[in-house]
Formats: sequence, structure tokens, C-alpha cells
Amino acid sequence: MQTIFPLNPTYVSQSEHEKYWSKVCQPLKIVALGDSLVYGFGDFVGGGWVERLRRQWMSPESPGHVLYNLGIRGDRTIQVSQRLEREFSCRGELRNRLPDLILLSVGVNDSPCLRRKDGKLLADFAEFQAQIDHLLELAQSFCPVMFIGMVPVDETKMPFLDCLYYSHLNQYRYKEATKRACQNRQIPYLDIFDLWLARGEDWIKEQLSADGLHPNVQGYEMLLQDILQWQPIVQLS
Repeated sequence: MQTIFPLNPTYVSQSEHEKYWSKVCQPLKIVALGDSLVYGFGDFVGGGWVERLRRQWMSPESPGHVLYNLGIRGDRTIQVSQRLEREFSCRGELRNRLPDLILLSVGVNDSPCLRRKDGKLLADFAEFQAQIDHLLELAQSFCPVMFIGMVPVDETKMPFLDCLYYSHLNQYRYKEATKRACQNRQIPYLDIFDLWLARGEDWIKEQLSADGLHPNVQGYEMLLQDILQWQPIVQLS
């Protein structure tokens, strides 16, 4: 038996997807697309939250979901859109069929200023809004979608690579635009940025690598725990 979703998932409510998943007995075929947060850069022990989740779902006690990591370091929203379909269409069990679920996590690489703190944004905000709308609509045309938000950076470690100034202010603007776009489409959005900020800046710094941008081993462990406690993911277990 194959897991089959409606041909036009955009027009199926999230509650209907939830009812479907609650009855699923077959392992789901899932792809995670995004930037270095999906790729897992900085986690030399567990390989990042996607890899840690993949291993957990491979255990005999798990539902056995198949999870492909399609994260690429440095990707922005427009680049994820450009490669979305061709990435999953050549992956093992996904040849000649659609994924059951797409996990997206992208946006932080759109948000920095170039060369100085008040410099030009790497991705113009209005253009970013159009690009995130396009990405979400494209992803939903294939299957249900969930979105994992960005982690807050350590501003004291900027600039990254001597030229990119990431800031909480711009991160907030870009993640809020993404969150609204998801809400408008009934796409579950996990607001990691606000969740981590609520734990304090000292706590955040302990979760980040020396570059101030990527989580460290402990950070990815915490990120995985936050994701595993998120109701849309709990529902898949």
C-alpha cells in the first residue's frame, strides 16, 4: 500500500492532513530542504537535527519514516525554490512519486547586511517576501509542508566571513514575513527564533558555534528536542 495524498494539497485543510496522518500505518517519505541549518553544519557528532531525526526514525521502535536531507550551505530562499522539484524527484523511493511531506527551513541567508551593519540587505525585503510566497506555493503544490524557523545568531560575533552582518532585528523581520506567509497557507511554523530568545542571550551563545551563526553539537541537540516536542511532528510518531 502506498501513502497517497490528494493531487491538490493546497486546497486540503491542515486538519484534514492531521486526520490522515493519525491513520497512517505506512512509513512516510519526507524531504527536508533548506540551508546549513538543514545540512547540519557545526554538528560534528550527530550531523545536525535532520540527521539525528533520520537516525531516530530508523530505530526499531520508531514509525520508520524515510527522511532525505537536502540542505545546502549558504542557500537562500530563491535557490531552494529553484532546486526543489529536481532534488526530490531523483531520490530513491521518491522516483516517479511525490513526497508525503516537505520540511522547509530557510531564510537566514536572505537577511544579512553587506559589508557593514547598516549596509545593503543581501536579499531585498520585498523581493524576499515574493520569493517566500513562491517557495511555499510551489512546495504545497506537491504535498503538505511544515516550516522550521531560524535560530537567532550571536551578534557579537559578526561579521560572518568578514562581510555579512546578521542581526536579530533583520532576522525578526524576515522570520515574521515567513511566519505570516505560512499562516496564510495553514502551513505549520515552528518559531525557533522566539523560542530561543525567550531563554536568554547567554543560553543562546552556549548553543552556537564559534562563528556565531551555526548551532554547535549541544545546539543541534536542543533544536532536535524542540522539534520533537512540536505537535505537528509528534503527530507523525
